[in-house]
Amino acid sequence: ILPLVSVNQILLFLLVLTVCAILYNRVHQVPLALRNETVDLESPEEMEEEIPVVICAAAGRMGAAVAAISSIYSNTEANVLFYIVGLKTTIPHIRKWIENSKLKEIKFKVVEFNPMVLKGKIRQDASRPELLQPLNFVRFYLPLLIQKHEKVIYLDDDVIVQGDIQELYDTKLAPGHAAAFSDDCDLPSTHEMIRSVGMQNTYMGFLDYRKQAIRDLGISPSTCSFNPGVIVANVTEWKHQRITKQLEKWMQRNVEENLYSSTLGGGVATSPMLIVFHGKHSSINPMWHIRHLGWSPDARYSEQFLQEAKLLHWNGRYKPWDYPSVHTDLWENWFIPDPSGKFKLTRPDS
Repeated sequence: ILPLVSVNQILLFLLVLTVCAILYNRVHQVPLALRNETVDLESPEEMEEEIPVVICAAAGRMGAAVAAISSIYSNTEANVLFYIVGLKTTIPHIRKWIENSKLKEIKFKVVEFNPMVLKGKIRQDASRPELLQPLNFVRFYLPLLIQKHEKVIYLDDDVIVQGDIQELYDTKLAPGHAAAFSDDCDLPSTHEMIRSVGMQNTYMGFLDYRKQAIRDLGISPSTCSFNPGVIVANVTEWKHQRITKQLEKWMQRNVEENLYSSTLGGGVATSPMLIVFHGKHSSINPMWHIRHLGWSPDARYSEQFLQEAKLLHWNGRYKPWDYPSVHTDLWENWFIPDPSGKFKLTRPDS
């Protein structure tokens, strides 16, 4: 029989050994969350998907871009990254405007667009020279401007966003589709407006069907057109299908053959997109592109309808920062005055 002292020593030794083992395991054991490789250790803010939104800031209408950005930023909790595209001469102005206003909190990158990429691709047309501005064609070159994103939203500057931009970003694109647009026949509420101002909503209104090259496309002239002022694009698919090269091909053919002009549908940037994306685009929820607000200084939508709209677009000649125009109060809610005083609203009493 072991002496009592020896037993106590053995028990004490085992107790110390057990405590050491427990402490060792606590210090060296890998927590479950770290051993599970599927767990993302980034903070919720870092995990949040970035929504890239491309908007152009053109000379003479920078207030439009500012109002559009303001409306988007104010109506979402999403992690939006604005790509603001301008020419070399206009970039300092828009940067100063943002950095010296309440928009200084937004995440943005200023991108310079080189108009030399358009050399030889735009047919001069005196009827609406504003449509030939280089930034009007930025939407053709989205993959060159946006490098790290799979999906991107492009918006014309003359829009106001009243909904959560996350909802537009979540638009589903069918497999093989590089972009989603709003069809011009999609919303019965806008049909009366289209009839009242004589606006075209078919391919006949944009392409010259007297030309053999257009007839050879095999597209019915009564096919519903779409508006590329709001685009949700799959950048990977766009590159894969070489969409930019296809658009440039039709621009060059128009220079040579005059296949479409601004005297038709009123958009020289729309026509090549109608050709390239015919039958190969997905659809945007109609309420995410209520348009034609700039088509007439008289024709108006009902206030209730406009309140329900997610996005308003003043496409046409009559812009909400100019006079005459309609529904300017809805636009001006989001306008931020130019700190430099260069951009001013045109109003009846100004």
